[in-house]
Amino acid sequence: MLAETGTIERGLSIESIEAILLIGAVVAIIARRLKVPYTVGLVIAGIVLAFLPLGFEITFSKEMLFKVLLPPLIFEAALYIHWKELKRDLIPVITFASAGVLLSAGITAAFMHFIVGWEWTMAALFGVLIAATDPVSVIATFKEAKVEGRLRLLVEAESLFNDTTAAVAFAIALTFAMGQSMTVGTAAAAFVLSIAGGIASGLIVGLICLWIAGRTTDHLVEIALTTVAAFGSFWLAEQFGFAGVHLSGVLASMTAGVLVGNTNELGFITEKGDESIEDFWEFAAFVVNSIIFIVLGISEAAQDFKKAAFAILIAIIAVIVARAAAIYPISALYSRSRWKIDAEHQHIMFWGGLRGALALALALGIPESVPYRSEILTVTFGVVAFSVFAQGLTMTPLLRKLGQLPDSGSEVEVEEKENQ
Repeated sequence: MLAETGTIERGLSIESIEAILLIGAVVAIIARRLKVPYTVGLVIAGIVLAFLPLGFEITFSKEMLFKVLLPPLIFEAALYIHWKELKRDLIPVITFASAGVLLSAGITAAFMHFIVGWEWTMAALFGVLIAATDPVSVIATFKEAKVEGRLRLLVEAESLFNDTTAAVAFAIALTFAMGQSMTVGTAAAAFVLSIAGGIASGLIVGLICLWIAGRTTDHLVEIALTTVAAFGSFWLAEQFGFAGVHLSGVLASMTAGVLVGNTNELGFITEKGDESIEDFWEFAAFVVNSIIFIVLGISEAAQDFKKAAFAILIAIIAVIVARAAAIYPISALYSRSRWKIDAEHQHIMFWGGLRGALALALALGIPESVPYRSEILTVTFGVVAFSVFAQGLTMTPLLRKLGQLPDSGSEVEVEEKENQ
């Protein structure tokens, strides 16, 4: 059963982590043979586990996701973001992650208000928590599909940046839902502070860790320091806030990761350390993804979707329409500039706007005193389930059809190379 509060009701024990790793390894083997996305296989495994009499229960909570699982995934993804490439596309990425998120939230809220009949405060709260694409799902899916180049940068960078917009908008919507008020000036100040403070937190912790790493040649110490950078930057950002809005922990971990990943030539980290760090964080991402998607499957199985079937259907339609309304018009703004986005990339950005654990974490963070909390949570789970299965299963075929997968030979040749 899901925790109805924002606390961790059942933590991750050593036994549960061992079981998840074993399941994750088996699922990875089976998924590769069946040519099914690994993340979808994990969710299915979680659903199966929920119906087996094994006593295997782990609750999904905002704290578990934000404090334990999200920082390593964000940091690992940021390690491979090249600053020169990010700087080149920073303007459109920021536009998608700010105006795009707000536009999506508004359209979704309108659907839920006028068609489902939710009150505006309730509809707005759901709109902002479901508007942002989930970095966990997006990064895992595109990494597994082996997408490279500008397309991967655009999609992953947007999913990392839009967390800040969603978090601030969610805090504002939650304030109104609880009967309080906030001025436009206060909201704007909170937004700016969240971004600037998140980046500053990542720079501070990242630079300190790099400075210490430059005084050792021990690759184990270097790995330990990158771990401190990932979690420490996130923790530092989340300790401070303004008007109920924390600094962006996602931006903090992302900044620290980009900093560490783009300073190799400066000699802070040894060559052996660089190789060890890459292997360590790849394994860390495997472990965390296994935990997140298996627990997501267990949580999905606990939901009663029948009682909210109509609201879930409208929400899915709303999210798809809102995503299209954000991606295509914003892309059109840059059609005659150096930031022009190819039509194929636009289609993939539209369908690749996956929702996942981040939306659930925000929904679980809604206080029990807020009306319609349970309805919002159930509908959120429904949208996430659609995103994982419908979009997750069709993402690779769409990439292949649009010619966006790397040309590395036939499937037989690729499999033979991977088995060598």
